[in-house]
Amino acid sequence: MNDTFEKARELKDLLTLRENENLCSLACFSHTALRRHKEKFTENEYRQAFSADSDRILNSLAFTRYIDKTQVFSLINNDHLTHRVIHVQLVSRVARTIGRYLGLNEDLIEAVSLGHDIGHTPFGHDGEGFLSKLTHAHGAGFFHHNLQSIQFLDRIEKNGKGLNLSLQTMDAIICHDGETHSKKLAPQKPRSFEELDLMMDKMRHKKVCDAVPMTMEGCVVRMADTISYIGRDLEDAIRLKLVNREDIPDRCKAILGQTNGTIVFNLVTDLITTSLNQPFIGFSDSIAAALKTLKAFNYKNIYKNPVIKKHLSSIEEIFCFLFEKYLTDLEKGNQNSVIFTDFLFGMSPGYRAQHSYPEIVRDYISGMTDSYLIRQAPFHLRPDSIENV
Repeated sequence: MNDTFEKARELKDLLTLRENENLCSLACFSHTALRRHKEKFTENEYRQAFSADSDRILNSLAFTRYIDKTQVFSLINNDHLTHRVIHVQLVSRVARTIGRYLGLNEDLIEAVSLGHDIGHTPFGHDGEGFLSKLTHAHGAGFFHHNLQSIQFLDRIEKNGKGLNLSLQTMDAIICHDGETHSKKLAPQKPRSFEELDLMMDKMRHKKVCDAVPMTMEGCVVRMADTISYIGRDLEDAIRLKLVNREDIPDRCKAILGQTNGTIVFNLVTDLITTSLNQPFIGFSDSIAAALKTLKAFNYKNIYKNPVIKKHLSSIEEIFCFLFEKYLTDLEKGNQNSVIFTDFLFGMSPGYRAQHSYPEIVRDYISGMTDSYLIRQAPFHLRPDSIENV
């Protein structure tokens, strides 16, 4: 066994040497990774810290549930629409490509990419809005999926023990907000775990969060998040005939292109070129302006389109019904309720002691897949799938 440990350490030393030779000075090196709890066994393995983070996220229960969570379009019978599980893989691929050219740590980039949306509720941003109203009304703060990602990974997985991810990975997940338009991002000064926890506590009391990561890798993932969804959502909307390709603003077509592949290619190329050998991650002026215009087009014609919102009143009713039901079950100690049998059973005493009833309900509902949420609802509230929009 000692020989095996020795060989594993030698393999890790080889990767550390390659990092020192190949990564740029602004990269986050694996040996700098910090964890809340020291782990002796990781000293005797071949994986570097951020690679281990990726494996832990990939093998988590929360990651498995990505497969049935809405990206933009829900309850539509079309097998070619993007779901959350595809989106996070696209983010990982785009971000690692950027990181490779800029000499950044691809293991950290992958871990952040895979974990950044784990806290998303069923039914995407609409579900997030429904749940946020409920948590705020019950004194549990506003709901933000980036904070909930850390809640799952750090406090719920492994029966409440958490995955003990590195500080750098969690910081970037918290700060990944790809919905906010940014022309340029420069990493903030390093944070401690205490500062990270304080930042999260403050975010829960804000409707909008816009913290900037403390690593270049985190900045890359945040930009890649936008790059990965902007053209893909457009293609899905065109497939559903919500918009026509000819409707794309002329400025965007001229600068970015009019297909997802071309849009991604132009955005990634510009981001790499603009950011190369710079202490920031950013777009050129013309590309940033065109991207902002395309975002506005998508928000008006896709994300806020009333045609795809017509079924959401019933989904909001389900959120409200289940929140109140589970809250009552906790207050009455109804051990037969699914919140006990499917969620709290086997959970560590520490989790129960540190969370209020509304917070426990928040954690249970936000972790549901789309179909699981609907199955928990009474029949009269369950929406039908729709053949087209």
